[in-house]
Amino acid sequence: MRISYKPYLLPTLIFSFMFLSCKSHAELETIITVEQVGAAATPDRIIPIEGAPFEIPQLEGPCAQKDSVGKIRKMILEADMMVFVTPLYYYGMSAQLKTLIDRFCAFNSSIQRKHMKAALLAVAWNDDEWTFEALVSHYKTLVRYLNLMDMGMVLGAECGTPAMTQRSEFPKLAYELGRTLS
Repeated sequence: MRISYKPYLLPTLIFSFMFLSCKSHAELETIITVEQVGAAATPDRIIPIEGAPFEIPQLEGPCAQKDSVGKIRKMILEADMMVFVTPLYYYGMSAQLKTLIDRFCAFNSSIQRKHMKAALLAVAWNDDEWTFEALVSHYKTLVRYLNLMDMGMVLGAECGTPAMTQRSEFPKLAYELGRTLS
């Protein structure tokens, strides 16, 4: 896994590390996380959809856009689980993660047929009781639409910096979630 040193990503990387740290090497090969596929933490290029998805003549198959999504598609379709990892931006997922998910339109049917497991790991600076409502709603909709099996969520409130995140209970909760899937 490549690590980005962008300060706003570090709390999500702490969650990812804790989630994955309890897995054996064999188990890690079947789990895909955002950092591993490159939506935000690697220099891989993901181009947003140009035009509405219904304008794309072939919805299932190779995408006409030439970027890293072909490689990411292969990784996703070989995996047993997708772990969506994101900082909270204006009460939703990051634009990088949203761009990747938007590109699923080229292989939605393949994802739907797999009945993969899914989890959500998210961090936010604030801790209002409604902070994660929109993100959770969007995640649950993705789970339902893509025929995923929700394995859980860790929603880290008051995790705006690495220090805040490390002092909180949430890295341990991410670890425990990962451990329950072993």
